[in-house]
Order: sequence, then C-alpha cells, then structure tokens
Amino acid sequence: MTTRVEAPAGPFRTRGHGALLRARAALDAGPLLRNGHVLTLSSLLAATLGAAFWVLATHWYDTATVGRSYAALSAVMLLSGVGQLNLADVLVRFVPAAGRHAGRLALRCYAASALCSTVVAVAFLLLVPAVAPGLGYLREPVPAVCFVAGAVGYSIFVLQDGALTGLRRTGWVLGENALFAAVKAGLLALCGILALGAGILASWVGALLVALVVTNVFLFRHAVPEHRRDRRDAAGPQRLLGYAAADYVGALFRLAAYNVVPLLVLNQLGDEGSAYFSLAWVIAYTLFLVAYNMGSSLIVEAARAPERLEEHARKVLRHNTVLLAAAALLLVVSAPWLLALFGPQYAEHGTALLRLLALSALPNLLLGVAIDVARARRRLAWVVALQAALCGLVLGLSGWLLPLLGVTGVGVAWLAAECLLGLPLLLTLPRWLPRERSTR
Repeated sequence: MTTRVEAPAGPFRTRGHGALLRARAALDAGPLLRNGHVLTLSSLLAATLGAAFWVLATHWYDTATVGRSYAALSAVMLLSGVGQLNLADVLVRFVPAAGRHAGRLALRCYAASALCSTVVAVAFLLLVPAVAPGLGYLREPVPAVCFVAGAVGYSIFVLQDGALTGLRRTGWVLGENALFAAVKAGLLALCGILALGAGILASWVGALLVALVVTNVFLFRHAVPEHRRDRRDAAGPQRLLGYAAADYVGALFRLAAYNVVPLLVLNQLGDEGSAYFSLAWVIAYTLFLVAYNMGSSLIVEAARAPERLEEHARKVLRHNTVLLAAAALLLVVSAPWLLALFGPQYAEHGTALLRLLALSALPNLLLGVAIDVARARRRLAWVVALQAALCGLVLGLSGWLLPLLGVTGVGVAWLAAECLLGLPLLLTLPRWLPRERSTR
C-alpha cells in the first residue's frame, strides 16, 4: 500500500502547489517548451558539473595553470566553432523533416566538420608564438595531440547535439552532458594524482571521446532508424548549401564574441586575470545558453509547423523573460558567495564581472529570438548583421575597457553591447514579430 503524505494547509501549500502546477503545465504545453526546458536543464547540469570540475582544478593546480588551461580550452572551443561550419544549427533546422536522409546528412556534416577542425587546430598551433604566446606549452607533443583531438571531438560533440535536438531526443543531450562531466572529473582526479602538467586539458579531451562513442551508438542505431521509419516519404533538404554558408558567416561572429575575449584577457591581464575572468564567465554563460536552447527548440518546431512561428516565438519570449529575470537576480545577489567557492581571490576580482554578465543575459534573450526567427524565415542577411554587430561591439568595447577596468571591463562591454542591440529590437517588435500573423 502506498502512503501519500499531505503538505500542511495554508499559504505555503497554495504557493508550492501553484508553482508545481505551472511547472507541469510548461512541460505539458508541447514539444516547444518541453524540449527547450530539457536542453536548458542539460546546460544547467553541464555548467554546474563544469564549475565543480574547475573547483577541483583550482585545488589540484595553481592559479597560473588554471588560467592557461582555461585559455587553451577557450581556444579549442573557438577553433572547434570555426571547424563546425555551423553545421549543428543546420542539423537542427533540416533533420526534423529529413526522414530517410537524416543519417546521411549527419555523417556528411561530421566528416566536413572533422576535416575543417583538424586544419584550423593545426594551423593555430603553428601560429601560437604570434597569436597567443601564453599558450606556447601547447606545442609540446602531448598537449598538441590533446589540443587537436579536443577541437575535432568537440566539433562532433556539438553536431551530435544538433542531430539529437532535431530528432526531439533532447533527453540524450542531457544524458551525454552528465556522462561527459562525470568522466571528466574522474580523469582530472587521476591526472592530479599523477601530477600531469597538461592534466586539465587531457582529462577534458578523454571524457569527450567517451561521450562521443556512447552517444553516437544510440544516435545511429536507434534514433535515426526510428526517424527514418516515421518520415519515410520525406524529401531531402532543399537549398542546404546556401543556407549553411550564410548561417556560418553569422555564427563566426558569434563565436568570436564568445571565445576571442578570453584570449584578449590572457594577453592583457596575464594568467591570473584569465583565471578570474574564466570562472565568472563559466557561471554566467549558463544564462546565455537558456536563450540558445529555447531557440533551438523554436527552430525545430518551425521546421515542423512554419505557420506557428510567430506564436511560438512570442511564447518563448514570455516564458524565458520570467525565467532569466529570476536567474539573473539570483546570480547578482549570490555572486560573491558562488565565486568564493573557488577561493577568496576569485570573489574579490570577479564579483562585479559576474553581476554584469548576468544582467546581460536579459537583452540577449531578445537578440537570440530575433536571430532564430530570421533563421527560420531564411532571412540570413539579418542573421549575419545582428551577430556581426554584437561581435564588433563586444570586442571593441572589451579591448578599450580592459586596461581601464580590468576584468570588470568585459562585463561592462557585454551589458552595453546587448542593450544597444536589444533596445531597438524591443521597440520594433511588432514589425519583425507581428501578433496578427499568429495561429492558435
């Protein structure tokens, strides 16, 4: 016999019960919010476990090593982003309606991305003395192999997320991130015991390879065949190359905005400045991922039901505004205590930065929805223009403010850039997202 424990009567129960009902309603509202929430939960899990990874790293490695390692992994992600050719977003956009072509499309994207990532990673290592002298240790044999493998592996890692999202298998995105984080922490402990100088990078790459093998076995043995059966008569993707090329240009600007800044910090403020910046960014970036994840779900549903794009976009805006406002407020209040987990010096130098980055996530939501709506409509000139403007503002303002304000200058740059773009989008919302075209 099952015994049900009732909550105490009164206001507490009413508020708690109402919150539970709202959460369940959000998850039951259809695949748009449900898959967006799962992807967001995946990002939160990855960020939380990623933060735990860096907590362990700060205990087993000195500040300079942590700073260099974070800059190296930022370079891996930047080069991987270049090498991905933005094909993850292409998979999100075209896999939902690809049917029997889905598996072939994913494999072709994998091959193109792996080749390009290898080329750019090797080229970066050759140019390290000129472009990032602080990362000179990457030219040694073991770090060099890990670096190239990391760039290629992370490209495939992101692409498989795109394929899984397009197939509405977002639960597996959550699972692979948990697996990646668990294996990464275990390997970091082993590398710390063995006192490997490149242990942070090696543990990250090793865990990545494990996650790739497990996830792709599921993807190609189960998810793709099931999708092929469900959409047996689907036509192949149309005008894919033109879409991919234009979208890739916009993605390069976004990648530069996210991943060039750590290199600017390293070059201008040194290893310790990079360490203080990196951990604040790891935490705040979770809020930026909320907009990205809901946008991915929006693109998938737009591919399946184009006539409901405006309705779905407004739903994402309403839902995420409340979610991000609460999360940003929480980070603003708790910033010094969160950073103190890494050490008192991180709280001293990174609190203002974390608060500014958290506030930047609110206008970033509007920018993200505008980009995704334009992508769904194939208005790719608008996609490129918005991301180019963000990149120019963030990098320009960061380069100017870093010598004046230290790492806090990056936070000022992000908040100013997002507001300068977000305010015009808010004022012109009825033009690019007209309510009267919604279908209920």
